[in-house]
Amino acid sequence: MATDSLSPLIDRKMTDNYDASSIEVLEGLEPVRLRPGMYIGGTDDRALHHLFAEVIDNSMDEAVAGHATRIEVELNADGILSVADNGRGIPVGPHPKFPKKSALEVILTELHSGGKFKEGAYETSGGLHGVGVSVVNALSDYLEVEVAKNKKLYKMEFSKGKPKGKIKDLGPINNRRGTKVSFHPDPEIFGPKAKFKAARLFRMARAKAYLQPGVEIRWKCDPSLVKELDAVPDQAVFHFPAGLADFLKETLGSKATITSEIFAGRSKKDSGHGRVEWAISWSPAGYGEADSFVRSYCNTVPTAGGGTHEAGLRAAITKGLRAYSDIAGMGKKFSHVTPDDVMFGAGALVSCFIKNPEFQGQTKDRLSNTEAARMVETAVRDPFDHWLASSPKDATKLLEWAIERADERVKRRKARDVRRKTATKKLRLPGKLADCSRKGSDDTEIFIVEGDSAGGSAKQARSRETQAILPLKGKILNVESATMTKIQANNEISDLMTALGVGLGKKFELDDLRYERVVIMTDADVDGAHIAALLITFFYRYTPGLIDAGRLYMAMPPLYKMTQKGKTVYAIDDAHREELMQTVFKGAAKVDIGRFKGLGEMNPAQLKVTTMDPKTRQLARITIDREEITTTESLVETLMGKRADLRFEFIQEHAQFVEEVDV
Repeated sequence: MATDSLSPLIDRKMTDNYDASSIEVLEGLEPVRLRPGMYIGGTDDRALHHLFAEVIDNSMDEAVAGHATRIEVELNADGILSVADNGRGIPVGPHPKFPKKSALEVILTELHSGGKFKEGAYETSGGLHGVGVSVVNALSDYLEVEVAKNKKLYKMEFSKGKPKGKIKDLGPINNRRGTKVSFHPDPEIFGPKAKFKAARLFRMARAKAYLQPGVEIRWKCDPSLVKELDAVPDQAVFHFPAGLADFLKETLGSKATITSEIFAGRSKKDSGHGRVEWAISWSPAGYGEADSFVRSYCNTVPTAGGGTHEAGLRAAITKGLRAYSDIAGMGKKFSHVTPDDVMFGAGALVSCFIKNPEFQGQTKDRLSNTEAARMVETAVRDPFDHWLASSPKDATKLLEWAIERADERVKRRKARDVRRKTATKKLRLPGKLADCSRKGSDDTEIFIVEGDSAGGSAKQARSRETQAILPLKGKILNVESATMTKIQANNEISDLMTALGVGLGKKFELDDLRYERVVIMTDADVDGAHIAALLITFFYRYTPGLIDAGRLYMAMPPLYKMTQKGKTVYAIDDAHREELMQTVFKGAAKVDIGRFKGLGEMNPAQLKVTTMDPKTRQLARITIDREEITTTESLVETLMGKRADLRFEFIQEHAQFVEEVDV
């Protein structure tokens, strides 16, 4: 079937009959099932486990509010996951707006419903959108809620977001209170082979216990679901009176540290809005493949993307250390130290509780509240000043550590600027690397381009001052199944590393990187995706610091060009094309749709406006979820390693096979 133009596939009768009857209204939880990615970020493994996060966050909210002391998590052999708490229990009486429905039914079947919008029910909460548990219900083929309240037990069952009957009164019950939610993800949404990973649930449950010292979390898992390599017990109890300090001590293990003690504490406020807890220590040994890490939480919700609370912690530590340098007579030496220098080698944890958290996206990856920065900085600054003053030896060691990092950074930058001038000669590839003219690395970027054809267009489309182009010959070496000797002897990899100015493995130094951003730019097809996967695997294995620093990106070239009466827009993929048809071209006359076979098909002007110009392009940042590093390692080994049987098994489990093909 030809795919250059999709216009013959459009039913003209359908496009001509656009009237009021064409407008579809989705009711209840139908939007969630239709577009799950809008609510949980997709349908992959991460999104699947986000369902658990939504449910346990509700129980944690009860614990934070002081109404629950115990949470029980149980994974059964049939894949049903249960979360129970001894809190107040979801209200079961008739809802004022819906007198024929219980409040429980409304909460489970209506988006933007819950007890967290109203003042008084919860002072702080991880879920304020009112969509969490209803989304879980929508995306589960089985969900059961048990509520023990006022010495009576109630039960209600759902399937795919719809009630299977009315709420049932099961009669009197003693010695029990709270809510129990049991659910099974819908295979229609997540795929027939999708299932919860015991190890991942175990880590998520344990992390929650660190965030609320007063809560006890009990873990139980069917022994048949625990893999030997996971090292996950089938039963465990999590209770950490010292909170984040316990968490950090466990993370540090036997690592040598700069200071003799962890700097940890919590604000005097025991509960409610404004509470802050933190723990930080510095280690010259680093943390696995990362030199430093910061993990943050807001209202017990992990914020993998960081946010304003992390900024507040960095500001408090940097300002505190700078002030102490003046007292210690080291102010002049400390003058060129940056927050990055101060946080180098740091392992830091920060948790805050605020009344109205503002997150970026429903999955709550990044905190946006400006007040959180001020609140955390205020809470941490005075205790940090006292901590430094009480231990002059540790304070001096920390000062010297930060100053040394700053001195090394300055030296490397000067050396890098010198190397830039001779980099092209070192490559011995005349005309291959088209370097940018800016001497420093600020706001510069290198595009790693697939093939000479795309490289030629990219060289014409670039900004010569800030954008460099390095074309590669097809697919690079798969480093996951190659020896170090073979990797070092590979010409493409050697040229790439020389252009970047960095070494491999332990020789990698982020400050040696000659560009602020490294951008992988390949065709929007299968071969392009394969080349991108090989490059990302290489960077993940041998320059992980590049990814951790947020310096590696994927270009997002369009797949389609859509034109109608002089109006031209570009679509990244099929879904984006359909979206544009329903929005930009809604009700319009015939739309001409062309498909790009590769970057080389674009003229330089098109490539510039769609893919390279910072004002109009889109870039996707490559990130590693350090919370799930074990899962990431396993996935890389499976997909890129030597064992074809593991790769085949993964494809069988995750590929969506078409039952019937009509061509």
